[in-house]
Order: sequence, then structure tokens, then C-alpha cells
Amino acid sequence: MAGKRPTPADRAREAVVETALGKLDLDAKTRLLAGRDMWALPALPEIGLGRLVMSDGPIGVRGVRWSADDPSVALPSPTALAATWDPELARRAGVLLAQEARRKGVHVLLAPTVNLHRSPLGGRHFEAYSEDPYLTGRIGAGYVRGVQSGGVGTTVKHFVANDAETDRFTVDNLVGARALRELYLAPFEHIVAEAAPWGIMTAYNTVNGTTMTEHRYLVNEVLRGEWGFDGFNVSDWTAARSTLGALRGGLDVAMPGPRTVYGEALAAAVRGGDATEAEVDEAVRNVLRLAARVGVLDGAEPVVAAPPAEVDGPALAREIARRALVLVRNEDGILPLRPGGTVALSGAAARDARFLGGGSATVFPDHVVCPLDGLTAALPEGSLTYAVGADPSGELAVATTGFELRAICRDSAGEVIGTAGSPSGQIQWMGDDLPDGVTHETLHTVELTGTFTPRESGPHTFGIKGFGPFRLSVDGTTRFDGEQLADEGDPFGGIFGAPVPRGEVELTAGEPVEVSLTHVVTSPERMPLKVVVFALAHQEPPRDEDELIAEAVAAARAAETAVVVVATTDRVESEGFDRTDLRLPGRQDDLVRAVAAANPRTVVVVNSGSPVELPWRDDVAAVLLSWFPGQEGGDALADVLTGAHEPGGRLPTTWGSLADAPVTRVTPENGELPYTEGVFIGYRAWEKERRTPAYPFGHGLGYTDWTYETLEVTGTTATVRVRNSGARPGREVVQLYVAPTAPDAERPARWLAGFAVVGAGPGESAEAVVELPPRAFETWDEAANSWSRVKGSYEIAAGRSVSDRRLRTTITV
Repeated sequence: MAGKRPTPADRAREAVVETALGKLDLDAKTRLLAGRDMWALPALPEIGLGRLVMSDGPIGVRGVRWSADDPSVALPSPTALAATWDPELARRAGVLLAQEARRKGVHVLLAPTVNLHRSPLGGRHFEAYSEDPYLTGRIGAGYVRGVQSGGVGTTVKHFVANDAETDRFTVDNLVGARALRELYLAPFEHIVAEAAPWGIMTAYNTVNGTTMTEHRYLVNEVLRGEWGFDGFNVSDWTAARSTLGALRGGLDVAMPGPRTVYGEALAAAVRGGDATEAEVDEAVRNVLRLAARVGVLDGAEPVVAAPPAEVDGPALAREIARRALVLVRNEDGILPLRPGGTVALSGAAARDARFLGGGSATVFPDHVVCPLDGLTAALPEGSLTYAVGADPSGELAVATTGFELRAICRDSAGEVIGTAGSPSGQIQWMGDDLPDGVTHETLHTVELTGTFTPRESGPHTFGIKGFGPFRLSVDGTTRFDGEQLADEGDPFGGIFGAPVPRGEVELTAGEPVEVSLTHVVTSPERMPLKVVVFALAHQEPPRDEDELIAEAVAAARAAETAVVVVATTDRVESEGFDRTDLRLPGRQDDLVRAVAAANPRTVVVVNSGSPVELPWRDDVAAVLLSWFPGQEGGDALADVLTGAHEPGGRLPTTWGSLADAPVTRVTPENGELPYTEGVFIGYRAWEKERRTPAYPFGHGLGYTDWTYETLEVTGTTATVRVRNSGARPGREVVQLYVAPTAPDAERPARWLAGFAVVGAGPGESAEAVVELPPRAFETWDEAANSWSRVKGSYEIAAGRSVSDRRLRTTITV
């Protein structure tokens, strides 16, 4: 078994697996590997195998129903979880997600994402943890242990080098062997060794000429051979391209089913002599082992018979969110807020929270606490004002506030065959997830219909997200009747693409109007996937931007403290595309500058999943990074602003300007993207280029002060004593960095080798005991194709960030 000696229970499960395998004929085996539908593998009653269900994560368990009428707990983004620097908190998050998975009948969570923040332009970085492979591996291992302790499998993804979204289906990432081992493979290796995941997902992209679903060397020789991984390998959805290439490249399951490169095509390859049944058996064995572990194979005792004690999901979401908040600036101790003072809150994201990133990480919680809600509840009545100030979206979004909608399904004769609630304007039915009584074969049209009650008077814009024929009507008038064309290059464009405006209607606040959007569904024979995906979109009347900013400025001038919430949008950070710059969208920078000029006590809350440029950062009193804070983000923000809790986060990724960022290329040329920077990404690259970021890796302030007193290294154990020299209890993240004392151009100046979270009351001391891993003193020898221990003298430094190192000692290895 991966990373451990087999137990008697492991051996018993293996015996059941072998017995079940021996009862299957070739067609059943290959059908199992092809998948049943969008999210599940087929049941095989002849061997007692139940239907095995997978679901997207990583911040919540969507289940097979990707819809707001089946709510899920929404945790903060993975960047937020990594900002806690707390693997134990990650483990607790995993336990909650296992609980959610069991509630929704899910056996395998398609998470965590442990790709690296190679460039700040990566559009999906909010879904990954960090630029540092060690921090990523530690947080990812905690997450995997937590999920699997609840008897639910994980699939660590995306193996490997899926570090950007541009041309992700076709790009060939050219990565040197040393960078591949020391950076991109390192988190996967750590998680396999420390957490024994039951699954892995191979990526869309190609690495060094071989697509990852066929990468025999990286999957069979490295992952399974060197590391001892014994789980199942599932493709990213639609990634598998070749029957024989995938089989021999170590791919066990090609998803989504049933029309994949496996199934009938694989059976034919065996019967034609191009593949052997023994090769098929290896893949089936891995799948049956997974089924045994999660409890859907008769006769096999699941790894976890009884789930852990129930977790309070909203409470944990709130705790993670406040522990993840990173206070990067706090001049004159402006935070926490003074009791009894007045606060002027502004920013569109303060009212309409950006609580998660776009794409397959999206889930639908039953409620979301925005910053306005959280501060209204926490502050004395009458002490808080709110002004929009600036709206960053500038485009349509899925219809939510003010809409009351339902979905009506009809067949080709116009007869109603099913209905479903639709708490938002988004329809996302995937696989067999359809309303009761509806099948893909009988479904012809879906009508989203209901009422919209505007909260503002003026011209409202309505639009459509999705592909195919649509008819849009508002207030009894048809606004669009035609077809929206698909982007042939991306099968998920209907999910991740931008809405198209289709009509402007003058409406009066408080007066409801009828709305209807009818979509003619593409027949399943013409679709690569069995999905029904489209949305009704809406945008409120535009207001004069100068007027909005002036309102926020007037409120800020009249208050003791101004709090501005700025944010990205789902057209800036999402699966499916990369970023083109690091600027905040719209006129949010103008809003911050204007408010700061009116009130020197201005606090800016940055609601983004990954770095953005903050050109005004030295002109405001405080800057607080909230990431995508999940469903309880508003209450967590109020906890920290009022001082009920400390901001506990530290940066898992360097924040700086795009002009200064050392690694920025994410766009391939002629299909190739060379990783020419080698092992120098993140803080390693910033230090190599001698560039100063806005805020360094590991940085974060609290509401108390810490004195670093002693650092001792005995063997591989470092002990750091710190003292809380402030006036209130606090938590400190003690970070250890290793640096060769002799300059070496081929190696980074220093790298993270360990960390620990400690807490202490005022005047109290605490000890952080950190084990220095052997890999901290090794490098990948490309000539020998092996790890090599680099002997010599090393500085071990303890501190608060990569650039704030308080104590140093030297050791020889």
C-alpha cells in the first residue's frame, strides 16, 4: 500500500478485490473503466459492486446536482486555507467535506488541487494553495487525511504542471527534470507519502511531449513505481484521447462516461490483439480497490466503517475565514476598530459578496454572509453607513437578487414533462441529474420563468449565458429570439463563458415584472457531454461612476473609520482562462484613493483569490486580504475588524506588481510553453532577480507583537522559542528557511523547510518544534536521475516571513 505496510484489513480487502475481478468478463471490465455517466462508475451487481459516485470540490461537495436547490457548505478558497499555514485546520476542513460527501451520496471528492502558483496570471490560482511546494504539500496532506478519515476518497489533482489555463487542453509544458521534481511533482510526492490518497487525477495538458493521460513515465514509473501509489487514476473530464495510449500510460478511468476511449473501444483492442486483458485487469484492480475502501464492494470492509463526529459546517467555515485573513498593513494600530466609533462601508463586493471563484469549484450554499451583513450585526445600531462607491463587474451576472424563478421542462410536442425549483438563473444539469420524470431523450426545451422585482429604477439589461437557440422575454415583450453560437475549442465554454446582453428594459424599483428564458436543448447525440447548461443574466442600471464615488467619499468624511471592500469578478478569476493583468477591475482603485484622501483612517479589504496590484497601499491605514472567504466571510471579517479575533493568516504567495513579477508567461507559442525559469518561481525568483514585492511570502500581521528569543537545531529538529510581547493573546506562524552559506547560482537563495503555529497569552512564551525534512538538503541530479544530498554549510533562519528572518544559526550536513 502507498507509503505504509499493508494491514490485515488491507490484505482482506485485496482478497475480495481479486475474487471480484476473477468473476468479470472483458466487456464488464472495460465498461467499468469507461464510466457510467457524468459523475459515476457503473454498478456491477454480479460482483456486488455498487454505483461509485464522484463529485467536484474543493471548497464544498457539489454532489451530482450542480444546482442551488441542493445547497452545499461553501468553505473559503484553497488560497485562504493555505494562508492559515495550519495542516490541522486543513484536516478539519477535510472531515467536514467527508461529512458533506456522505450526506450527498458521494464516494470520491475530486480534490485537492495542488498545482503551483507559477505565475500570478494563472486564472485558477484561487483553487490551488501556494507558490511553495512544501507548504502546498503540507496543507494538501492535511486535507486528504481529513477527507479520507471520513471514508471518502480524494483525487489529488491535476497531475502534473497544470499551472495555467490558456490552451489547457493542448498545451505542451516543457519542464526540466529538476524543476519537475523539486517543484511541480513535490506536493504530489509529499501527499502520497504522508496521506496515502486513494486517487489521483491526470491533467489535460502535455508534459515534455506526452499528454498526461498517457504519461507512462510519470504515472507508472514515478507515481506508482518510485512513490508506491496504489490508488486509482482518473482523467480530467474529456482529457483521455487514445485507448492504447491511456491504458499503457497508467490511466484507470476515462471520464465522463459512457462514451470514452475505453468501453467498447478497449474491449475491441484486446480482442484484436493490440492490448492484453492483463493490462485491463491492472486498471480494474485499482478501481475495485477504491470501491472496497469506500464501501461499495460487497464483502469488503470499508476503511472507515463509522464516520467521525459531526462537524458544524458554518462554524468551521467562519473559523477558517478569519484564520485566513491576512493583515498586511496596519499603521498606528488602526485595527481593531475602536469600540463605539462610526464606520463608512463602501464597495459593491461589501453588499454582493464574492465568496468563491468561478468554474468547477463552484457550489451553492444555502446562505452567504456578505461584509455588510456581518458588520451590521456586529456594530452598534446606527454606527454603520453603506455606499456602493464602485461596481467592478461592468457586465452581466447570473440572475439572483430579486428573481423568483422555476424551470419547466417540455418535450418536442410542448407537453410539460417535469419542473424544478431554480433559486438562481443558472441551470446546470449534468449527466442524469435532471428533474423527476425528465430524460435527455425526451427533453426538448427548458423554460426559466418567474418574476423579477428590481431594487433600483432605470434601464435593466438582460442577457443569456450558454449556446444554442434561446427566446428571452421580459415584461411581456420578446427581447431576443435566436441562436448563440458555441466556442468549439472549449466543451465547457457554456459554463465558464461570459453572458451576452440581449435586451434593455426600463423598470421601476419595487414593481415586479414577468421574465422568461426558453432554451431549445441540443440533442444528446450531438453533444460530447450529456449536459444542460445555460443561464439568465442580468445587470442593474448603470449609475454615474463619479457620483457613486462622491457618495462614498461623503460618507467616509463623516465617519471615524472608512472600510472599502474591493474585489475581482468571475471574469477575472475563474477556471477556463488566465488573467491578462493584475489590476482591480472597474474604478475600484479610484474609489480607494478618493476615500483615503477624505479619511486617513481608511481600511481596505481585498476580496480576491490571488494577488492583485494595490497601487494605493501606502496611502491607506490598513490593508486586509480576505481571499474568497466562503459563505461565512462577512461574519469572519466582522470578527477580525472588531477585534473579537485576530487576523491569523500569512501569505502563501508573494504579492507584487505584474511589471516586477519574475515569471509571467502563461501563453504558449506553437503549442509549447517552456518553463525557462527552472526552479525559480515565487519568492525564489523574486530573490534571484533582487526585486522587492509589495508583500513577501509568509508575511502577515496580528494584533499583538512577538519576540523571537532562541533558535536551536539538534540533528534534524529545530526548536524556536517565541514570546508574546504584546497586550493580548495571539497566534504566531513560526517559519524556518534553509539557505546554503556558499553562493550557488543553480540553487535558490533560500527555501521554506518547515513551519509551526503556536499560541500564547500576553507575556507568555511558546516553543515551536519543527522537523527539518531530508529533502530540504537535497537536489535532483539530472545526470544520475536521482536525489542527491548536497553536503556543506547551511544557515537555518527562523522568522515571520521569507524577508523577516529574526534568528539564525548554521549547521553542517
